[in-house]
Amino acid sequence: MAYATGAVLIAALAAGCTDDAGTGGSTPDSKPGIPTVSAAPPGKYRTLPDACRAIPLATLKDLLPGTAELREAQQEKVLEGAATVTYDTDRRIGCRWKSDAPEGTRSIHLDFERVVSYDTSVSDDDRAREVYAKKETAADLPDTSLPPDETPEASPSGSEEADSGTDSGTASESASESESDADAGTDSGTDDDAESADSTDDTTSGSPAESLRPRLLDKLGDSAFLDDALVQAGSTARHRTVSVVFRTSNVIVTVEYTAQPAFSTEVPDSKELQEKAQALARQLVDSFND
Repeated sequence: MAYATGAVLIAALAAGCTDDAGTGGSTPDSKPGIPTVSAAPPGKYRTLPDACRAIPLATLKDLLPGTAELREAQQEKVLEGAATVTYDTDRRIGCRWKSDAPEGTRSIHLDFERVVSYDTSVSDDDRAREVYAKKETAADLPDTSLPPDETPEASPSGSEEADSGTDSGTASESASESESDADAGTDSGTDDDAESADSTDDTTSGSPAESLRPRLLDKLGDSAFLDDALVQAGSTARHRTVSVVFRTSNVIVTVEYTAQPAFSTEVPDSKELQEKAQALARQLVDSFND
């Protein structure tokens, strides 16, 4: 009889526990009032386009002067491009093009990177922002609040100014003499020299020069910047590379456009390269939005 009573008691306790679980009652481990954290959303883009097919043929011919004059077989080879080696084409893919013409060499490098966050608390877009920010920092863009001739690299140090006191006085005298010559109407005021001065001012001083400096770009993807580097290649040749990097959602695109003139005395036109590189970047942004 005592055994039966004990069995009934155990059964009653078991039934009570089952009822509590079934009614959704709070358990000792539950935390009322704290919402459940869901995984961060994935990025907008799950795949990448074929980089070697991302630029229209008409645009490639414009970016690679001399291509139209090549024989058909050579032209096809140049416009086809060469895919860059990557280990995961779902995450990164790129392509390179190069053309040689009598006036010099032009090349394009296009790179697509799809950023994926493996942290469930960080979205792909947020992770892409971090990757893009590192690229922007590495570019070391100049402070656009300073005039072109007052950038930190161009400004002399205090010690150099102190050591050049005598030279400064001489320079002031020379400047005064130059002003006097200009007022007197010397040969330096010819039409040819004036035209040359105007040409120089377009690229080396004032607002035009400031607009050509490496900088952040507005209205290009979610964020973007432009870099411009003139590099000495070998003993005499120089080439200029304009890079445009932009982010659209969880994809980061890099466009590098390089020009190397045939003659060492020539300097690649920064304005032309920048305009064409930005135009290509805008085309690519639009293709992602289609």
